[in-house]
Amino acid sequence: MSFKVLTLRIGKGKTTGDEKAGEWNKQYYEAEILIEDEHQIELAKESIETLLDTWLRGELVNKPAKKQQAKTYDVEKIAWTEAQGTSGPYQRSEDVNSLNFKALLKDLQEHGGKFRKDGYFMWIFRNGATIGRKQLKK
Repeated sequence: MSFKVLTLRIGKGKTTGDEKAGEWNKQYYEAEILIEDEHQIELAKESIETLLDTWLRGELVNKPAKKQQAKTYDVEKIAWTEAQGTSGPYQRSEDVNSLNFKALLKDLQEHGGKFRKDGYFMWIFRNGATIGRKQLKK
């Protein structure tokens, strides 16, 4: 005798509460899936059980992307000095006491040490405490 599984329904639940206060919280989730390949039934079962366990813990499976916080710094309030490099003139700053400098440095670190912004190419020097910027050609 042989069987062919077409659908699989799995349910899981949990009850939490305070017995003394008589308060109970019951959660129950159920999923029904279509089995396209009967050889994958164990994998399907494990996947659905993992999904239901995740929901019972109050977690999201597809976590929303972190919202980017607005960058709260003004590069024009950073003390810049003119410098000459092998690729021409640029500006550099070691204004480590400036909150704007610190915020820009952190933003650069989050972007791999360099980016283009507000008409400038900006980067962190190897010493990790100096920022350079060069105006982009128009």
